[in-house]
Amino acid sequence: MKRIIATALAAASLTAGVATATITSGADEAAAAETSAAHLGGQSQGRPDRYVLPGDAAGSRFEGIGVDERRGLFYVSEVTGGEIHRGSARDATAEEWLAGDGTDGRFTARGVTVDGAGNVYIAGGPNGIGNPDRPDLWVYSGEGELLAALRVPGTPDAFLNDVAIGADGAAYFTNSNDPQIFRVAQSAAGWSAELWADASGTVDRVAGFNLGGIVLSADRSAFVVAQGNTGQLWRFATSDGAVSAIDTQGADLVNADGLVRQGNELTVIRNFSKKVATMRVSADGDSVFGVSQQASDPDRVYTTAKMLRGRLLAVDSKFDEQPAPSGPYDVVGSPWS
Repeated sequence: MKRIIATALAAASLTAGVATATITSGADEAAAAETSAAHLGGQSQGRPDRYVLPGDAAGSRFEGIGVDERRGLFYVSEVTGGEIHRGSARDATAEEWLAGDGTDGRFTARGVTVDGAGNVYIAGGPNGIGNPDRPDLWVYSGEGELLAALRVPGTPDAFLNDVAIGADGAAYFTNSNDPQIFRVAQSAAGWSAELWADASGTVDRVAGFNLGGIVLSADRSAFVVAQGNTGQLWRFATSDGAVSAIDTQGADLVNADGLVRQGNELTVIRNFSKKVATMRVSADGDSVFGVSQQASDPDRVYTTAKMLRGRLLAVDSKFDEQPAPSGPYDVVGSPWS
């Protein structure tokens, strides 16, 4: 039985005066993404090749990116501190949009996505592990108003990694510690998080990062989900969460992180492997074929990417710099075209 918890945290500072917002259907968002894909390569003229992110003097690392196609905006999460930065497709410099370092209980952040209404969903990674008073995820309006700060049910050590908008307009978050996907939506009773799919009987939990990148299939009947530590892809049916393995034709997808689907083309960003795998994927996400691999920039560790106004934007995480990463910090346009 699905376990539902509506756990906007008790702290009044997180909930007082928060206005409600309606999640709209993901149809408009999906249509916009498909339009962007159709114009790939023809819309980058006049835009910066790189978008500079704010960073901390002591060093910063980044991971997730979400896009608002209608407004031409992108949002990038900072792992070190949990700040969320926002930029415009035509402005070379992004700015801090949401503070971190404990703001709304956020000390770190991972995956980011935006729904058709412009609401921004943020995965907290390990933010709540060992800290039951901290949220696992947040939802903000496009104006930066906190709508929800939630814990997820069913596990005390959820590592929420990535998030995608489903066919029903809800947000679906992957768990890198267990083969689980959580659904977040608003109803008349408020915002809630539920354990939507648990694939423990099919997907093994092994050391390292398990479920990560997630995208909706072209026909909207399934999510395609990456398991980075094993290099596998999994199909989760949107109707009931049923999971099945996707035949990857023996492709090496270890370190799979962010996923980008453009029509029937699926791109898998293999962070520390510093490679990008491209393949054709069936409309229902059941199979892939025609897999090819290429090296990405050896001086960068790309984690995630999204299409914005017809061009791919990829996050340079700085994950390979120890102990303190250094700038410049940036998002790169068309990084491997």
